[in-house]
Amino acid sequence: MLINLSDVFKEREKVLKETVAVELEDFQSMGTKYPLCEKSDVRWSFTNIEPGRVKVEGNAKLVFTAPCDRCLKDVKVELTLTPERYVVPPETLDPEDEEVDDLSFMEGYNLNTETLLYNEIMENWPAKILCREDCKGLCLVCGRNLNEGECGCDRFVPDPRLAGIQDLFKACKEV
Repeated sequence: MLINLSDVFKEREKVLKETVAVELEDFQSMGTKYPLCEKSDVRWSFTNIEPGRVKVEGNAKLVFTAPCDRCLKDVKVELTLTPERYVVPPETLDPEDEEVDDLSFMEGYNLNTETLLYNEIMENWPAKILCREDCKGLCLVCGRNLNEGECGCDRFVPDPRLAGIQDLFKACKEV
């Protein structure tokens, strides 16, 4: 959804509050889709803090379904997003201004709330998703979920640094 901020840019100390429904159905990252299973409306606040500068604040809670990185069991990933950005009108944009954030979500005087929300999801997405802290993952031999019990497979992996010694033993083995 686009929200026009031209009035907020013009009027000093003007505050605009909007509640916007989340239109996202899923989040896509690195070729994987994560469906959105719960979402709240986003409460936005736009405040003119000085001439030509607007502070954008938001608040939303989103819950996604994603596979555990170790056992592939579906896990709920809850994100509480509180974006806070500073925007300027397009004619006063100065690339040297360090206080102004990336403005990829601005289209002229309009703020694209979905793009800003998507950027926030990307910034807050967890690096590792686990069903529980002590998740044992899958057996490397048979693929069984080790959280449900042992499978009995021999998962011993010899130290590759000692492979030369193992080759010597195999070569000197009496038949």
